[in-house]
Amino acid sequence: MTLEGCLILIVEDEPVVAFALEDMVADAGGSTISAERVDQAMALIEKHNLDLAILDINVHGHKSYPVAAALDKIGVPFIFATGYGDALHPPEFKAVPTVTKPYSLSDINSALEGLSKQRDLRLSR
Repeated sequence: MTLEGCLILIVEDEPVVAFALEDMVADAGGSTISAERVDQAMALIEKHNLDLAILDINVHGHKSYPVAAALDKIGVPFIFATGYGDALHPPEFKAVPTVTKPYSLSDINSALEGLSKQRDLRLSR
């Protein structure tokens, strides 16, 4: 899988997990910006032209659903990467791909590949 030229937002409050995701994206040719808080993520969405995003759900005690809503509003595909699974998602996010921690890099690669295809379809319209 290649993420060549993609800018990916990572919202993750665990530094080790964030670094691992950043490395995986870099290995696939993409670049990242990271936020460890919801307010930081919202500011990054306003400042950058994002291609994809990976969102932890519980970020320092706050849910990342406002970030998901902001990304959805501007058409940026995203996945959830969380220890909670997808059982607790609000109805508007039930269809969002969710990778459950502990996940493997192949799990993330597979989810990002699906997002990349979704992004390509959006751009071709």
